[in-house]
Amino acid sequence: MNTSSSKISLNISLIPIIILISLLFYNIISFENNDWLGDYTYHYLLIFSSIIAIFLGFLENIEISHIIKRIIQSIKSITIPIIILLLVGALAGTWKVSGIIPAMVYYGLNLVDPSVFLPLTLIVSTLVSLTTGSSYTTSATVGIALVAVGIAFNIPAGMTAGAVISGAYFGDKMSPLSDTTNLAPAMAGTDLYSHIKYMTYTTVPTYVITLVIFIILSFNLSISGVGEMNEINNLSQTILNDFYISPTLFLIPVLVIILAFLKIRPIIALSLGIAGAVIFALIFQNNVLESINPSQISSVFQSIFMDTEIPTENSRIERLYNSGGIKGMLWTIYLTICAMIFGGSMDGIGALKKITDFLLNKAKTTFGLFASTAASCLGINIVASDQYLAIVIPGKMFKNAFEEKGLSAENLSRTLEDTGTVTSALIPWNTCGAYHYGVLGVSVTDYFIYAIFNWLSPITTLFYAAFMIKIKTLSSHKK
Repeated sequence: MNTSSSKISLNISLIPIIILISLLFYNIISFENNDWLGDYTYHYLLIFSSIIAIFLGFLENIEISHIIKRIIQSIKSITIPIIILLLVGALAGTWKVSGIIPAMVYYGLNLVDPSVFLPLTLIVSTLVSLTTGSSYTTSATVGIALVAVGIAFNIPAGMTAGAVISGAYFGDKMSPLSDTTNLAPAMAGTDLYSHIKYMTYTTVPTYVITLVIFIILSFNLSISGVGEMNEINNLSQTILNDFYISPTLFLIPVLVIILAFLKIRPIIALSLGIAGAVIFALIFQNNVLESINPSQISSVFQSIFMDTEIPTENSRIERLYNSGGIKGMLWTIYLTICAMIFGGSMDGIGALKKITDFLLNKAKTTFGLFASTAASCLGINIVASDQYLAIVIPGKMFKNAFEEKGLSAENLSRTLEDTGTVTSALIPWNTCGAYHYGVLGVSVTDYFIYAIFNWLSPITTLFYAAFMIKIKTLSSHKK
């Protein structure tokens, strides 16, 4: 049998992708909760498509051992990102029981002022999302309260929801705690901190424009119901009753930020963040730990590894109080591994090279490559209905194309986030769009135009590509 896969045709190369997309689309239109095969539907479909790819390779006389070797290499390449994802899960759990995340939410809520409600909504959502690394948590906690308060102020719900989602996805992109922020560089082949630093070039200007627009919108609003702050007050009081809240708790996030600024390895920085949170939990949050388990040490270990539910009388804050620890990250990790198996099998049969060669021939310019990547991310978000797949599949497919164009991996990882992560909330049937609608009670069609950061991000990244602004090239590439 032949180990060379260079003769595989484009049509055969596309078969596994067409099958995968078709099955995903069937899952979306046929099952209301997208649970055709249970919680791991996407994982099973990726594995099934991998088997199809391997079978096609066998028919093309490509040695199975060669394909398996590529799959193993593909999985090995994400060893460090997987460790980081595990630590992120532990960090999220310990930062909740230690009161760090609740403190961030508490102080954020108390910044709200009716006269500048929209820009402050954007900022508060940003701060919460940066500290939690989750747009979901942001919407389900402060998002619910802010939309309710906005309605009391006679502000259109879609406008407030757009500010919440814009801020939530800034954090979802930029926080080192975010799964997508770890996933994108893993797919592109760069490291976490380089990815975040390179994203600032497009993300910060987009965010500033978003903030300015919300400030302008605030000037033209007629605010009413200024005294109706019950939603915010109740949420703040609940946090204050349940946790010891103090600025002292911010020492741990500040430490992690300083370590990140000093370019300390993420594994070390996150581990120290976990250790610090454990110490703070034992010092400041004895009542919280005892409410989880009579043994405080057991509660700490549970927050690191397992599902943790902190009792509260306020049902609207339950999602903030609940954490999955490392267990909560397993779904994403399994999906990442399945995606790498699919990518490795496609690489092993030569399909990725054939497809990227075709795209490179069509994308004669750097802008064409960026546009093709952005379109692929958006297309998968629309068809596959999942932001993770909108990152992992284009990331694997376009990695070699960016290298062959002499472009650094940071260009690809940034484009994946600028298009794959943020546009997921703009599609009603996408898991993200459906989630935010269900939580906030505001439809995508109502908040779409006000989710400025989300639809402006892909425009910004394509603008940069068109005018070659902050496009990093490989130092070894001959210009």
